Amino acid sequence: MINVELCGVNLKNPVIAASGTFGFGAEYNQYFDIGKLGGIASKGLTINEKQGNDGIRVFETRGGMLNSVGLQNPGIEKFIKLELPKMQEYNTAIIANVGGGNIEEYIAAIERLNNEAIDIVELNISCPNVKCGGMAFGINSKVAYEMVREVKSICKKPLMVKLSPNAENIVDMAYRCCDSGADALSLVNTFKGMAVDIHKRKAIFNNIYAGLSGPAIKPMALRMVHEVCKAVNIPVVGMGGICCFEDAIEFIMVGAQAIQVGTANFIKPDICNDIIDGIENYMIREGIKDLSEIRGII
Repeated sequence: MINVELCGVNLKNPVIAASGTFGFGAEYNQYFDIGKLGGIASKGLTINEKQGNDGIRVFETRGGMLNSVGLQNPGIEKFIKLELPKMQEYNTAIIANVGGGNIEEYIAAIERLNNEAIDIVELNISCPNVKCGGMAFGINSKVAYEMVREVKSICKKPLMVKLSPNAENIVDMAYRCCDSGADALSLVNTFKGMAVDIHKRKAIFNNIYAGLSGPAIKPMALRMVHEVCKAVNIPVVGMGGICCFEDAIEFIMVGAQAIQVGTANFIKPDICNDIIDGIENYMIREGIKDLSEIRGII
């Protein structure tokens, strides 16, 4: 069986389109039936509409991509009114990725989503924390613990916390999020990187640093998912450089309950469809009846 359960939600398969790379699904539906997906993680949502960062936002690098989009999104109200009804038509799990600049913004966003038809909230704790000198919630374990605990206390949906690979200690971060009530974890988000224009003699991005994703980060992401899966007793969704079904199987073998596909969607818009088919064919060839047979065997 290729279907999996995540926080009590039945997914048709373990393949989820990652937040920030799939919009709300409509654009990709012209390339393949996105109802085939296990789930869709929405573009990062904030309580108020955000225009995102100025200047260059995406820059290709060897084996990957740097982005500094800045959480551009329509805001929670427009999402509920305009995007959510369309997402419901796809008949796949809806994961609302939520961000914010401070705890009050996170709380307001979650409260607004509590009674809407979404399956899981994915809490992006890699956003700037304006009350901690610009530190991201996802860097310091103690800060993350307090933040997740507050959100969990008012969240009516299963809460999946998205971890940053830039955390001071990724395993301790996972422990703390677990202790504060997270129902699942997803990792990894982008690595902190940068690029320089040697002709203009300046950084490519206005914010200097940006998030690195794509095939280049897969070995590090795989290692972190393995470490976290061995350390916690809640489901883990793995991501980071997944570009083919073999990559997806690797993440499942190190313990991931499901996987998310991000940057690869830009390379081949129907790559998720290929990965789903690849996993099914692999299971047939290997005589695997259920993914639980290989999950966490490494």
